[in-house]
Amino acid sequence: MLIPVDNVLDAAEVAAFRARLADAPWTDGRITAGHQSAQVKRNIQLPADCDAARELSDAILAKLERHALFVTAALPRRVFPPLFNRYDAGMGFGNHIDNALRGERDPIRTDLSATLFLSEPGEYDGGELVIEDLFGTHAVKLPAGSMVLYPSSSVHRVTTVTRGSRVAAFFWIQSLVRDPSRRRVLLELDLSIQRLRRGHGELPELVDLSGIYHNLLREWAEP
Repeated sequence: MLIPVDNVLDAAEVAAFRARLADAPWTDGRITAGHQSAQVKRNIQLPADCDAARELSDAILAKLERHALFVTAALPRRVFPPLFNRYDAGMGFGNHIDNALRGERDPIRTDLSATLFLSEPGEYDGGELVIEDLFGTHAVKLPAGSMVLYPSSSVHRVTTVTRGSRVAAFFWIQSLVRDPSRRRVLLELDLSIQRLRRGHGELPELVDLSGIYHNLLREWAEP
């Protein structure tokens, strides 16, 4: 299930991120690739331990903590600190599947992958994030400041950039609910509860529906 998450960063925040990244120490993107991914990965990336990466990563995590749709959709238990990459003309990333675990000392299980776009679609040609699932192939190219969540188990790629540069943050989430079909049920139920509340106020039936949601979460969560 692909889930677009709009307005993680506003226009001013995107501009500040881009300015900070402009003078950052970009290096070969294969530093974080596994053996198979390294064969098809052509981009540049910020070292995770550089000042710019740490500052911007912390800023994204702070925004996500307060983003209702992200919390509802991902049910995050742990989030791998965001990394940053750039695809210039001629660069792309062939078909691959993300590693099941990320981090050396205290690894997290990668249930969900996230790409937060920092370039506007009109700034570059190519560079679509293409994700394959049971329902087909989906090409994603979102406005700057918006993000897409997708299963880390899916085959995906970034098409070759032919003009301009594509800048993005990317990271992984270990969810409280490992099974994607159960996460989808919980997401749809929670969104339905929110729509009913907005449209009709605090109906007595919403107490029952909220109880069902929390009882399912209690049954399925892995704290």
